[in-house]
Amino acid sequence: MEKHTTADNDLFIELDTITLSYNDFGKGEVPVIFIHGFPFNKNMWQPQMEVLKETHRVIALDLRGFGNSLSNKEDLSITLFADDLILFMDALKIRKAVICGLSMGGYIVLNAVKRYQERFSAIVLSDTQCIADNDEAKKKRLSTIEEINQNGLENFATGFVKNIFSEYSLLNKPDLVKAILNTILSTSPTTIMGTLRALAERSETCSTLNSINIPALILCGREDKITPLGQSEMMNKAIKNSAFHIINNAGHMSNLENNTDYNLYLKEFLEII
Repeated sequence: MEKHTTADNDLFIELDTITLSYNDFGKGEVPVIFIHGFPFNKNMWQPQMEVLKETHRVIALDLRGFGNSLSNKEDLSITLFADDLILFMDALKIRKAVICGLSMGGYIVLNAVKRYQERFSAIVLSDTQCIADNDEAKKKRLSTIEEINQNGLENFATGFVKNIFSEYSLLNKPDLVKAILNTILSTSPTTIMGTLRALAERSETCSTLNSINIPALILCGREDKITPLGQSEMMNKAIKNSAFHIINNAGHMSNLENNTDYNLYLKEFLEII
């Protein structure tokens, strides 16, 4: 498995048929690995990486097909992304890690913990949920795929951005909103359509929450319309001894919309596990 780097601090590692891009900063016996949501990339974790790298080893990973990671497989699935994570940890000789995922990243965390709990010392579930898509949600994703296939990403990206941010962020953080819009537009339509199918076909993980016996932190933006507060509250009740905090002035992108509070809760959690 070959590993190399570039001038902009991106590291690359070849795993079987894919090449994954990641950042790796700081030092620590148990690293914190960040898994981005859909349809973003590892850059969404910069506010957390900057703060935590002084005290922890922090790694942010581009999932296959996203950011600077490559993929030759269009049949994507949440299970495949989770398997990639384990292969990635093996390649870096990481026996155990704290794993933090937002939205789809949380789906990946729950999928991985269901099958490989021994590889994680703690989990952070941010703006995510354990339920699978119902029939209506599946139809909506398939309709979105058709729209992208016919007309490209522009309409999808514009509508998506309006839904993921709080009203406060939309009014007061135009640079952040524009940056996320550009991230979506820079992603391959093939990857986005394949991941929409993966999201539609994912399995529920709610039935396995009570078997999680490692520390868990659950964070959710107060105005999250994609994975609303009720889903986080339900997971908090189901996962033994989990901690739960609401991020004010934030929607679905709570780690970016209010990184001050998000980082505070994250640091407090890492200090006690």
